[in-house]
Amino acid sequence: MIYHLLDWFREGFTHKIGFYAYEDVLFRAVMAALTSLAVALFLAPKVIRWLMRMKIGDRPEFHHAALNELMRERANTPTMGGIIILVAVLAGTFLWARLDNPFVHKAIFIVIWFGGIGAADDWLKLTSKIRHRSRDGLKPWEKLIFQFGGAVLIALFLRSDFHELEDAKMFWLPFYKHGIPLATWVFVIMSVLYISSTSNAVNLTDGMDGLASGCLGIMSSVLVVLCYIASESMSRTVRVSWASYLLLPHIPQSGELCIFYASITGAILGFLWYNCHPAQVFMGDVGSLPLGAAMGYGAIVTRNEILLFVIGGVFMMELFSVILQVFYFKYTGGKRIFRCAPIHHHFHLAGWSEPQVVVRFWLLAIAFAVLALATLKLR
Repeated sequence: MIYHLLDWFREGFTHKIGFYAYEDVLFRAVMAALTSLAVALFLAPKVIRWLMRMKIGDRPEFHHAALNELMRERANTPTMGGIIILVAVLAGTFLWARLDNPFVHKAIFIVIWFGGIGAADDWLKLTSKIRHRSRDGLKPWEKLIFQFGGAVLIALFLRSDFHELEDAKMFWLPFYKHGIPLATWVFVIMSVLYISSTSNAVNLTDGMDGLASGCLGIMSSVLVVLCYIASESMSRTVRVSWASYLLLPHIPQSGELCIFYASITGAILGFLWYNCHPAQVFMGDVGSLPLGAAMGYGAIVTRNEILLFVIGGVFMMELFSVILQVFYFKYTGGKRIFRCAPIHHHFHLAGWSEPQVVVRFWLLAIAFAVLALATLKLR
């Protein structure tokens, strides 16, 4: 909105004084991050008070007596705090992004669609405990249907946007200079599974004060870099893209997503002010599902699906720890690999305090992010 306003204003008045800063994607990304940070900090106390009045509190219940004892202090802490993040992200994006960009349209759709799924699940889950209803949130198959439905729409529209972009129609592997052609149906299936998986991986990680939000902030910051590299030129005088220099897929217009992911980073920093230990509010599915889907979306747009497994290494650890635990439990007739899954609970039960688990996982997330960025030139 501000971009279009300043563009109109410059055409009429400011072309004589050379006001061009707003055209720079990184400038607007910084402003979007600051905007979403301010919105989150302003909005959080009001939302927390409203959630407390509505008695929308977390009541964690695990099939593990020791873990229930460790997590009893979380009882009645307000959840659905992801609303704070989503509003802040939308504010930063609407104010500073080019609203005629097709990639931005789909990013906004993901926030609204997956946020709606998470809100419905949270609301049903929490009201069932307050009003003693038998329905405890959305059923797993219901949630998956809505996730798949949104992901299918995103995949089909993305494929349409990629129609004229040869690099975008390829599957790219780290350390390999050439893309592998993808049929439309393969691209759609991969994208649907990918967005749904990343959405659920973040949801599984959201189990400790600041754990998911801190790792998401690191991950979204890396996606700002990847979106910039995929689209932008190295300078105004040398019209060579960073993608070409680094032997990465070149996706024109994807740089505008820098504003979206910078907004996520700023919103998460504001949310962490209230979500750090001891948390005053939790994210809930309304935050974890859309933010996870957004991470997967950024990797698909920039054609870095494999690299995202490294960037989001903590989330992959959490996801695969659950998968391994479930399969091993069924295969062995009741034995477990971990004390409890997701894996952050395993370390908590092993004697690590909650802040220790969270900070050490943040350090791992930073290490994974640095490793991913270090591989960009190794092609």
